Amino acid sequence: MNPDRFQARMDEVIDRTLADKRLVGAVIKIAIDGVLVYNRAAGFADREKNQPMQENALFRLASVSKPIVSTAAMVLVSQGRLRLDDRVDRWLPEFCPRLESGEFANLTIWHLMTHTAGLTYRFFQEENGPYHRAGVSDGMDQAGITLEENLRRIASVPLLYTPGTQWKYSIATDVLGAVIAKVIDLPLDEAIRTLVTAPLGMDDTAFTAVDPERLTTAYANAVPEPRPLRDPDSIDFIEGTAGFRLAPGRALDDTAYHSGGAGMVGSAGDLLLLLEALRKGGAPLMPESLVREMATNQIGDLPMAYWPGRGFGLGFILLNDPIAADTPESPGTWRMGGTYGHSWFVDPEKRLSVVAFTNTALEGMSGQFTVDLCEAVYDGIRNE
Repeated sequence: MNPDRFQARMDEVIDRTLADKRLVGAVIKIAIDGVLVYNRAAGFADREKNQPMQENALFRLASVSKPIVSTAAMVLVSQGRLRLDDRVDRWLPEFCPRLESGEFANLTIWHLMTHTAGLTYRFFQEENGPYHRAGVSDGMDQAGITLEENLRRIASVPLLYTPGTQWKYSIATDVLGAVIAKVIDLPLDEAIRTLVTAPLGMDDTAFTAVDPERLTTAYANAVPEPRPLRDPDSIDFIEGTAGFRLAPGRALDDTAYHSGGAGMVGSAGDLLLLLEALRKGGAPLMPESLVREMATNQIGDLPMAYWPGRGFGLGFILLNDPIAADTPESPGTWRMGGTYGHSWFVDPEKRLSVVAFTNTALEGMSGQFTVDLCEAVYDGIRNE
């Protein structure tokens, strides 16, 4: 790879996106074969205060929390303290959602980790849908309730389908977080620190900002430029859905319940530590066999809405068919994003890990920037 050409290609994408006012700020880190080949902080952490983005900036992780919490569950599996086929009610006796028929469902840890549990998110449902009526929090608003109360509300709504028969992205990782806390008999923040972040030196990652001065201001895409998010605020999602309810101040509130699926705060560098540890085989967290299980499509041919050509492992999306997905990524690539404006992917075949954290929703999660950045990375690799 020509380092200068690679650097210029990445810079061009980032500079153009900032100039087009689709992003306010970003931190991008790219590692190939364990070597950091691109590392840039660009734009503003707080535009109104003229504060430039810093490499160690902290971001509200939203769904980037999921691979961290899913890894913690797999650490417990590696220690023999948790099994993927354990019933959820073994650990959470009060969490017993029923099917539409009124029957109790056989809900397992595997169902939670593969998002085949019959659950959903409020933001996927129509306005005033069942989760809204039950008062369910998606983990990004200022709900003013405990995790236990949110689980009670989730369980009060019938499952959408028999567990294992469909795939729907969902609040299942919040339930998984509650299981982890119960297994290790610690609050979830301490459990995650013990199982994942401390062993890897992820000192920036927690359920509230470890250094409020480094926390970026959150923005939402708007015309002519992204607008600062209010507290609370809302962002439209897919037409016909309720959309996202966000409370940026949650990242500074240590009384907010620990949402395993959406509630963490951290840095791009910390996530790269986790991704590289998994890509290299799992040490010091777990044996390579369990990483392979995480990175194996668990859901067969179950269709994944919004993600053609992809499957799902134990905690993240996997690429099955690059042509169907219209991507230059190699088959088997892992990928996820986060509502506040993040994307990441790991291409094991290319020994490649990419972390792109931004402070702009939803461009940094699912906008053209994510496509342009991915294409630029592979263009740079092809021109070795």
